[in-house]
Amino acid sequence: MNGLAFEKPIIELEKKIEELKLFASEKKIDLSSELKKMEEKLEGLKRRTYGNLTPWQKVQIARHPQRPYTLDYISLLMTDFVELHGDRIFGDDKAMICGFAVFEGTKVAVIGHQKGRDTKENLKRNFGCAHPEGYRKALRLMQLAEKFGLPVVIFIDTPGAYPGIGAEERGQAQAIALNLREMVCIGVPIIATVIGEGGSGGALGIGVADAVCVLENAYYSVISPEGCAAILWKDGLKAPDAAEVLKLTAADLLKLGVIDCVVPEPMGGAHRNPQETAANVKQAVGGYLKKLLKLDKKTLLDSRYEKFRKIGKILEEKN
Repeated sequence: MNGLAFEKPIIELEKKIEELKLFASEKKIDLSSELKKMEEKLEGLKRRTYGNLTPWQKVQIARHPQRPYTLDYISLLMTDFVELHGDRIFGDDKAMICGFAVFEGTKVAVIGHQKGRDTKENLKRNFGCAHPEGYRKALRLMQLAEKFGLPVVIFIDTPGAYPGIGAEERGQAQAIALNLREMVCIGVPIIATVIGEGGSGGALGIGVADAVCVLENAYYSVISPEGCAAILWKDGLKAPDAAEVLKLTAADLLKLGVIDCVVPEPMGGAHRNPQETAANVKQAVGGYLKKLLKLDKKTLLDSRYEKFRKIGKILEEKN
């Protein structure tokens, strides 16, 4: 498994344990007591490391190339998935997955950013950075979901919307702005989960939901730490400092009232046990879905509107 810089001692110890197990098996030697001590040492090292992660380290975990992506969660959580393509204006954006599926016996519309596992697939998926046609495709699916009375389940995982000239020429800002406006009025439950990166308007373009969940090691921010560092300090190397001040971790966002829940991850991150992570996502999404399906349309839309109006609320003292 690929390791991050701060995980190097853990990876090295795991490798030593595997080598010792292989040696004991080949030589038919009982090394159980030595292995037990090493495994206890490994467990302690993991707890110290992953129990005290900095915001920047969590950003690194959120970007881990082996982390589960939207299609992985669809495969683990849903059945009968049928993907829809195209925005009916320009073309199909493979960085945005859209379709219909069955989640815990309920038919749903499912939307999410999709990254690639290797260079070839990342080029195909545009590194998870959607074009305007991706956001228009997502809105088309949400409008179809409303027409047929289906709840919408969303997975957010993008460093940001694609900022290229072509995307700007085809109305990137307008496509995202339109989604923000229209999602407030979609008359069916919408549940969004940030599964990795939640960067800027690219994330918010499909993030106006009745319930917003963020995985424990994911982040949700107005800008990437590198972008923030470049603007504030003219130095991208200040990204760890930017991650600290941006308050982009799930715990910070929950405290600030920006999100509704933090979804636990296995020790070390979602990529270490995708099945366990998916089970946690299933519990969170399923719980909100049951509650939201009981609400009438007016209550649902009024609550969604008030939810976002309250974000960023401040109190001013009168002189």
